[in-house]
Amino acid sequence: MPSYNKRTHYAGTLREEGISQQVTLNGWVNGRRDLGGLIFIDVRDYTGIAQVVFSPQVAPELMDLASELRDEFVVSVTGEVRRRERPNDEMPTGQIEIYASDLRILNRSEVPPFEIGDRSKSSEELRLKYRYLELRNPELQELLRLRNQVYQVVHNYYNENGFLEVETPLLIRSTPEGARDYIVPSRVHPGQFYALPQSPQIYKQILMIAGYDRYVQIAKCMRDEDLRADRQPEFTQIDLEMSFVEQEDVLQMTEGLVARLWKEVKGVDIKLPLPRMPYREAMGRFGSDKPDTRFGLELQDVGDLFGETEFGVFSGTLGSGGLISGLNFKGGAGYSRKLIDELTEHVKRYGAKGLVWLKVTAEGLEGGSAKFLNDNEVNGLLQRFEAEEGDMLLIVADEPYTCQKSLGALRLEIARREDLIPESDDMLFVVDFPMFEEIDAETGKPVPAHHPFTSYRAEDETMLDSEPMKVRANAYDLVINGYECAGGSIRIHDQGIQGRIFDLIGLTKEEAREKFGFLLDALQYGAPPHGGIAFGLDRLVMILGGTDNIRDVIAFPKTTRASSLMDNAPSHVDARQLTELGIGILERVKE
Repeated sequence: MPSYNKRTHYAGTLREEGISQQVTLNGWVNGRRDLGGLIFIDVRDYTGIAQVVFSPQVAPELMDLASELRDEFVVSVTGEVRRRERPNDEMPTGQIEIYASDLRILNRSEVPPFEIGDRSKSSEELRLKYRYLELRNPELQELLRLRNQVYQVVHNYYNENGFLEVETPLLIRSTPEGARDYIVPSRVHPGQFYALPQSPQIYKQILMIAGYDRYVQIAKCMRDEDLRADRQPEFTQIDLEMSFVEQEDVLQMTEGLVARLWKEVKGVDIKLPLPRMPYREAMGRFGSDKPDTRFGLELQDVGDLFGETEFGVFSGTLGSGGLISGLNFKGGAGYSRKLIDELTEHVKRYGAKGLVWLKVTAEGLEGGSAKFLNDNEVNGLLQRFEAEEGDMLLIVADEPYTCQKSLGALRLEIARREDLIPESDDMLFVVDFPMFEEIDAETGKPVPAHHPFTSYRAEDETMLDSEPMKVRANAYDLVINGYECAGGSIRIHDQGIQGRIFDLIGLTKEEAREKFGFLLDALQYGAPPHGGIAFGLDRLVMILGGTDNIRDVIAFPKTTRASSLMDNAPSHVDARQLTELGIGILERVKE
């Protein structure tokens, strides 16, 4: 039998209809106030907080014990629910309080290293070290409840649509997927290694070949890559694949889940179908393949205005096949030279050589480069950007990708500085990605922009050999608020076409068999047309929860150096374990 009174109610569920009831709460002390004659504590559990009163008129024998209470003590409190004399409208339980008739201290606590209820007063490193304490914070508990809700919606949605949930292996053969694998040594097979999956990609294609038609899985994935605030070394995907489908079938299934999530989690109706934006349009207008379209500052190609320019920066760029593009920073003419220099340094971080800035005045354009422009060029810029007095035109001249990418980053930086990004959510699909990202300087072969099983647009087939960089892939991304939240493609299912792509990218039959042998074998036995997509579940929850840090929605995340401060992972292992695995540790040579 427990040495305490078992809970009858959760703290956060008590309301006025419970007045006069006898209740028992089990939880943590979330604050204590001693007002002389009365002692008040807040009892917290994962549903919320309720105020408890210790009164000498109700239970004088409890006063000494109540005076011992401190933050994070674990307690069991029994008492009568009464109406508060001074209600607190900011608390869901603020209309009631419990007058205690019994108190049990179940566990005492050391003074916490930070304040549980206010994450802003301590460093993230400290909070990650004591993650078990930070997880008591109501904000994080709410995010993890939201994550659970997303899980349930996902399971229900795909079950209703005929998907079969199948688990794929965690110990697999290492296959190239764009990032480094985490590898696992095999004791049974000395000198050989498993890899942890970067995604279930090949296995879900195998399931389609096996005839399972519609597969889905909430899958753990691991990638050894550089980290940032919205990326983790181990992450969770909503992974799915469908047979006998075309791109639009996958997109419709995907936007259906998004609409269901936003309706059930946020109570928001999403208008379907979502917009479809070609990759080249996204780059041209927003400088990004994951554009945030909730605000303006759209890019404008102005190269045609400078065909006969005497401005060397522009003429040199156009002569080398580059791009001249820019944006109109409305009201930006008030920026000081110091702030403009900061914007210039920002675009340089993305590879741009510099930033041309032109302030719009009553007389025309003013700025370091204005003197190099003739009247036709000035008037053309004013008209193209619909510029008004007080605006500032910001222009980059560089090779096309660098020009667009740096302007896309500049656009976001200005939006953050000027608080231009609204709270509302915005969603679209980016489609028609390039099949290849570059021509390898050493081999002269095109480098796939995606995995080599991605199919191409049928109408672009004639350009595969002659102009491969113009070929579009049957690939697509779901973008929400400037985040890539899902990505996928229609796969190559024909052996002949797959062989042609391998030849085109310079992958020999021996190399292809070494890397993808079991999938190539499977393709010989009647593969259906198939395609799929994978959501970043952590990122979806991050957006739904209104946070910009992916670690907030993962119970036990890693730092940006891929370490866990709470349990000190990664760590050294015993020499005996290494000996059993036939592994020796070499000192890394510093480059």
